[in-house]
Amino acid sequence: MNRPLFAAATLGLALALGACSTTTSSGGGATSSDKRASIDANVNGALTKLYAQDPQSRSLVAKARGVLVFPSVVSAGFVVGGSYGQGSLLVDGRPVAYYSTAAGSVGLLAGAESKAMYILFMTDESLNKFRASNGWTAGADASVSMMKTGASAGIDTQTAQQPVVGYVLTNAGLMANLSIDGTKITRLDI
Repeated sequence: MNRPLFAAATLGLALALGACSTTTSSGGGATSSDKRASIDANVNGALTKLYAQDPQSRSLVAKARGVLVFPSVVSAGFVVGGSYGQGSLLVDGRPVAYYSTAAGSVGLLAGAESKAMYILFMTDESLNKFRASNGWTAGADASVSMMKTGASAGIDTQTAQQPVVGYVLTNAGLMANLSIDGTKITRLDI
């Protein structure tokens, strides 16, 4: 598939997915306050699920300088696909800003799925760089080391020492050996 067609298809899918979950404060839609409250509730639920799936993640989250949580990143498409989700950045356990995430993909993809994504900024430097950016892309602006967890693995201590670490949780459980490189994160004005 050529690049312009891929770019157009990915943008179209991301906009369509974003439109499905976006409301406005006019015309009877949710207010910004309602939207923030909804995201906050979903973020808290997503953290509870992560802690239940991997109890050791709680101590890693507590050590993080900031935690970006996307409770539901929906991926959809047929051959060419994309994903979109909204979440918040927690600092000292409190939401300080709201973000959207989007990514495109090409390959053997058919249908839709949802996953929760967690990005932990383990150093002040990594958190400050993220917060100062106008748009942050995993893999380009910072390498995100994905946690290798599982019934017999526990937390990979080498990965846990990286400046930015991440988890991805699906209905089937934590995903191992997954990359989120190319995932674009943008601050929401809500």
